[in-house]
Amino acid sequence: MRLQTTTSKHQCKMKPLTMMVALAALLPIGAVDAAAQQDYFANWPAGISPQEVGKRVAEHFITSPHQGKTIFYGEVGAWYGALTFAQLTSDPDLRDRLIKRFDPLLPGGAETNLIGKRAHVDDEIFGIVPLEIGIQTRDPKYLAYGKQFADRQWENPQPDGLSGETRYWIDDMFMLTILQLEAFRATADRKYLDRDALEMVAYLDKLQQPNGLFYHAPDVPFFWGRGDGWVAAGMAEMLRTLPADHPHRPRIMAGYKAMMAALLKYQGKDGMWRQLIDHEESWPESSGSAMFAFAMITGVKNGWLDPSSYGPAARQGWIAASGYVDQNSDVTSVCEGTSKKNDLGYYLERRRKTGDYHGQAPILWAATALLR
Repeated sequence: MRLQTTTSKHQCKMKPLTMMVALAALLPIGAVDAAAQQDYFANWPAGISPQEVGKRVAEHFITSPHQGKTIFYGEVGAWYGALTFAQLTSDPDLRDRLIKRFDPLLPGGAETNLIGKRAHVDDEIFGIVPLEIGIQTRDPKYLAYGKQFADRQWENPQPDGLSGETRYWIDDMFMLTILQLEAFRATADRKYLDRDALEMVAYLDKLQQPNGLFYHAPDVPFFWGRGDGWVAAGMAEMLRTLPADHPHRPRIMAGYKAMMAALLKYQGKDGMWRQLIDHEESWPESSGSAMFAFAMITGVKNGWLDPSSYGPAARQGWIAASGYVDQNSDVTSVCEGTSKKNDLGYYLERRRKTGDYHGQAPILWAATALLR
């Protein structure tokens, strides 16, 4: 069935579907939700199915050079996305080539000089790649290697139990939390999950604003697109794993739902979100938009979000963001690397880049969310 949508200035709403009404009379609630998801996340326009786009971007990653003097978090995110895509599409050849690309970075390898050495979220996140490889292959050398980075992140905790790397930039709500989350997924050791949830709640309390969005930092009152994208992706990833009875789950879920409601209002008619989310004059930005699509898709598929409200927006977000993948499998209109600054012009004037791993990564995440 092909969906027909209407779009107001800030919000996408689906027209009533008589078929859904008929299904509701015949099927239990869970089956109706599954049928609704099937409509929202199937029958893609030519060339933009998650299988096609994800495969193109993942294959392109394998042949692409490192970006920068050390392997930065954007490349790590793309690696993680490509690995999870290979797993979800049952593509062992792709997985093995991604592992082969990584092996020179193992201890004693030829490229270890490219690994950041700082006790800093931007460098420690490197550990999610060997952890994900270890999760998929059960090879202890990758698991042990990745676990070192997760353990180092809590070598010198603060008195409140938070990581010594805590700095209250919104980027950390993915970059810090995903490492501990992958360590839990790899080891089933509850300490990693508890650290993670504690950290996420602290950032929620510090940075989330009454409208549901997040300032870049406590002293930078701007809703920067990719920055908020890191938050959305981080919460969605955590909620996929956090048990229903975890004491911090209600707080994290409340923060996630408040953010998703805000994003629904600010999605553009083109399906994209802006470089500054609440500034219509700012340009549509692909990396943040793909992260928001990932978070919404994940919420609809897991039943956290009402499919009739969020399904059309999630679908439109994927179609729009994947449309920024060019003929070379490079993502266009990616905001350049951005520090924090209390200056509106600084954010509005950020340059657009093509093929930057900041943008390649979330396209892969969104593709995997659609395939789960």
